[in-house]
Amino acid sequence: MSSPSYGAVLGTPLVRSAFAASLVGRLSYGAVPLSLMLAVNGAAGSYAVAGTALALFGAASVVLSPARAALVDRYGTRRALPPMAGVYAVLLTLLARETWRPGAASWWLVALSVAAGCCTPPMGPVMRALWSGLLTDRDLLRRAYSLDAVSEELLYVGGPLLVGLLVVHTGPAVGLALAAGLVLAGALTLAHSPAVRAAEGRAVRGEEAGERADGAVARSSPLRVAGLRHAMTVMAGVGLGLGAMDLLVVAFAQDRPQAAAQVLAALSAGSAVGGLAHGALATTDGGRTRAAVLTGAFGAALAVAGLSPHVVVLTVVAAVAGLFVSPVLTTAYLLADASVPDNARTRAGAWANTAFNAGSSLGAAGAGLCVDRLPTTVCFALAALPALGAAVAVAGGARGRAPAGKGRTAPAA
Repeated sequence: MSSPSYGAVLGTPLVRSAFAASLVGRLSYGAVPLSLMLAVNGAAGSYAVAGTALALFGAASVVLSPARAALVDRYGTRRALPPMAGVYAVLLTLLARETWRPGAASWWLVALSVAAGCCTPPMGPVMRALWSGLLTDRDLLRRAYSLDAVSEELLYVGGPLLVGLLVVHTGPAVGLALAAGLVLAGALTLAHSPAVRAAEGRAVRGEEAGERADGAVARSSPLRVAGLRHAMTVMAGVGLGLGAMDLLVVAFAQDRPQAAAQVLAALSAGSAVGGLAHGALATTDGGRTRAAVLTGAFGAALAVAGLSPHVVVLTVVAAVAGLFVSPVLTTAYLLADASVPDNARTRAGAWANTAFNAGSSLGAAGAGLCVDRLPTTVCFALAALPALGAAVAVAGGARGRAPAGKGRTAPAA
């Protein structure tokens, strides 16, 4: 069975400019963490202050992500996204100014970091909701989500590289200023793109025509929807495993940064290859079944990674584990999107994203507690358990109930 090509995705009317704008904005997210860490450390002269600022920035961004997405669902992208991006850019610019020279008060830098995290605009969830609004063909949408996931991963690799170049020639504060400019340009261009106008106009016409299949779900919490809970379970399980793996790879490499970087690069490369291949395949199974299989495969590969006798073997196993990462994320986002009405799509994507990010943070913390007390092999096995458990839970849900239909009807032609 053939599947639509990536060219067909990018050839869809109105898509390319919106997607390009979202990538510009999301490049900021790849550049901020390293810039923030280096800039605050340089200004405050303390890694403890820098670590606290970065941790609280990330926590605020993750915890409030569904609330920011709810504003987009309620008021629309054109009304909600630009103010969020504007405030976020101003706060990053203020952080850049305060960290340009040493001497800023530590509490002030931490406070600015928390405030910026609270205002992080949901560029990823907005773009995924936009994909869903523009592409009614599920195969085409799956390929679009695969392209989106792979592109986002590459941005998170490219962002730190860009910051590294800036630090050499200017300073980390310039990285914060650049991140502010990127997110503002990307958000404003996306919010005023023809794609957003068309999608929001279609949504309004759908409401007037009575097309909403479950308006009660849209008005209440999307967390009541089983499909979204399954997507979050998968995302949390994979996030826990990946968060732990980052630290465990460093421990396995025994203080050889180059070896650890080699393993993590193989993981990212495998994820990119897996994501592109997943988008190219035509599937007929339900999203829950596919999510369970992919999550279980990732968990199994993670458990096997702990048995590696040498870093070269671990590199190969990491590449195999990576093959399932982008497909899992893509499938989970599709599952979340298919479970809710039109005006809950951004929130659904944000909840799935929050589950992944929270899992990743907890996984890193848990691995840090285990790695000094247990053999590395056991730590890898423990890190695999959440993914394997999520696979079992979602597979049980898939067998226990009929496949969930779309929470909304397709827009009229």
